[in-house]
Amino acid sequence: DEAGVQEVSRKLFSTLYNTYSFFALYANVDGFTGAEPAVDMKSLPEIDRWILSLLNSLVKEVEEALEDYEPTKAARAISEFVCDNLSNWYVRLNRKRFWGGEMNADKLAAYQTLYKCLVTVAKLMAPVSPFFADRLYRDLNRSDRSVHLELFPEADLAMIDKELEDRMHLAQTVTSMVLALRRKAEIKVRQPLQKILVPAVDDRQCKALEAIKGLILSEVNVKELEIVGDDDKSILVKRVKPDFKKLGPKFGKQMKQVAAAIQALGQQEISCLERDGKITLMIDGTEASVDAADVEIISEDIPGWLVANEGNVTVALDITVTPSLRQEGVAREIVNRVQNLRKSRDYQITDRINIVFAASQLTDDAVAGYADYISRQVLADTLAVGEVADDELTEVLDIDGIDVKVRITLSK
Repeated sequence: DEAGVQEVSRKLFSTLYNTYSFFALYANVDGFTGAEPAVDMKSLPEIDRWILSLLNSLVKEVEEALEDYEPTKAARAISEFVCDNLSNWYVRLNRKRFWGGEMNADKLAAYQTLYKCLVTVAKLMAPVSPFFADRLYRDLNRSDRSVHLELFPEADLAMIDKELEDRMHLAQTVTSMVLALRRKAEIKVRQPLQKILVPAVDDRQCKALEAIKGLILSEVNVKELEIVGDDDKSILVKRVKPDFKKLGPKFGKQMKQVAAAIQALGQQEISCLERDGKITLMIDGTEASVDAADVEIISEDIPGWLVANEGNVTVALDITVTPSLRQEGVAREIVNRVQNLRKSRDYQITDRINIVFAASQLTDDAVAGYADYISRQVLADTLAVGEVADDELTEVLDIDGIDVKVRITLSK
């Protein structure tokens, strides 16, 4: 199917190529070869141990699928790892570790972890995409040795940490839900927001949320994450909507009574249903077991907030943009526009610049209040507001629908 081929090319191969290109760009700048002494596993950051745990789980899954003559299952597992975890999560969260600075232990760990993942993926995909895998492997190793002459990877079971994988999956779920709420409210990710509320269904989820709080806040650009008790009625009110297509075959003539009992569940009972995945109801003296999959649990929006549910995870996002948050959002927009200008002018990633903004009601306060942040992000030696001459180095930036003149020059 041609459409299927195009979809795989766009999703998997383009994503994998872009991930390799990101790695190669910075590895070449820093002189990373892959032959450096390995950083001790115990000293690796949790994010590195997580992706390496997933990598070894992937090796195990792919090997089992191929032994069962299921190449499609194996290929889909590789695609999910590359697109959902390696590219859209690990690289996204760790970009700053590759940017600038000297080759310290943390930066070396990031290089080695990403290199290990890319080399292993090349080996895993070799049976089903032999040409792409071979080129990727040769480029990674800067040699003419073919991936097809290498031994197939073996899973290191000692590196698999399912608790860590589950915890990071929770971080991905919460992040995805918050980003979806931002889209619903039409609030860009570059615009900071103040708070997320997440009810914890049990102590285990509460501890997991505490451990991943920093990751979530960084990814969704929110200041605070507050974990609340799932039965806190003053914060979130939930209701349950029966799925009649599932309840009908399961309960037959009792369906209407079961549905009525489901809709009458209190907040404490709904919390138990979410936590345990099921609840037992008494219908005419008979027990009726209702699974979480038989219903839809809906959280009511709070004034000034948006709320979403997915499985046993609920998030509430404060969508109020205060003047101070607005100012920080404008500063982030400035960084984005200047970085795009650097790219369009083919500046090197190490080139330093000087920036002058024309006076503007929109940007003046942001430039003044976030000068250090903007300068660090775009490698500016000077950043000022003043007169901007009309010449070939002057550009007009569209920031939230308002045109702002800026002049950028390379530092000497």
